[in-house]
Amino acid sequence: MRIDNLKDKIVLVTGASKGIGKAISIAVAQSGAEVILVARDEEKLKQVKEEINHFKGEAVVIKADFSKENEVIQLFEQIKKKYQRLDVLINNAGVASFGNTENFPLEEFDKIMNVNIRSVFLACQKAIKLMKEKNNGYIINISSVVGFKGYNKQCAYGISKHGVMGLTKSLAVELQEQNIRVSAILPGGVYTDMVADARPDLDPSVLIDPKEIAHTILYLLSLWDTNAAVDQIYIRRNKSKPF
Repeated sequence: MRIDNLKDKIVLVTGASKGIGKAISIAVAQSGAEVILVARDEEKLKQVKEEINHFKGEAVVIKADFSKENEVIQLFEQIKKKYQRLDVLINNAGVASFGNTENFPLEEFDKIMNVNIRSVFLACQKAIKLMKEKNNGYIINISSVVGFKGYNKQCAYGISKHGVMGLTKSLAVELQEQNIRVSAILPGGVYTDMVADARPDLDPSVLIDPKEIAHTILYLLSLWDTNAAVDQIYIRRNKSKPF
């Protein structure tokens, strides 16, 4: 799937080294965008860039750890210096850790909140400043089915994803006058390394392919210049168990 309105757009994808982020990065590059690939693993980012370069797509690699505030700030400083703008931000970077709330380590709780919601909030802040200069932009947050339902032993993760939904809903209203759209995608179980490590009991055949998330991103972006409004998209296969 390709769309026509991404040519020459600057698109930032966090967590772009694998899984959902990799699939999204390739999809938007195939549609003509220049993709800023961001993650902690620089070597894997370079591999994604090579795949994009193979079909003559445009991509740049910036290593950044979204658990560290200074690295997020430096990332956006680099973007401003190089491009003076940002058209699309896709907040995909995230971590997960599960366990009974009674005994859940506070350091793990803090890590999840820092990456899954604090850094997303900070990235949105920085992206808005760049987007407002052009009075146009699109922010898409990758949340989770856990962002509107509760699941056993997923309290901390669920809190973080509910936070992403609160942020998305608030920004969608706040930024309307600046012509900046804000949406969220809430997938069920997706076949990624993170899910495989966290839930080895799940049958991969009933999980969502990361490319399906990428196609959903393209669908949202295809509506960018229309009057259609889509704030949230839920993706859940009937057979899949909750992540």
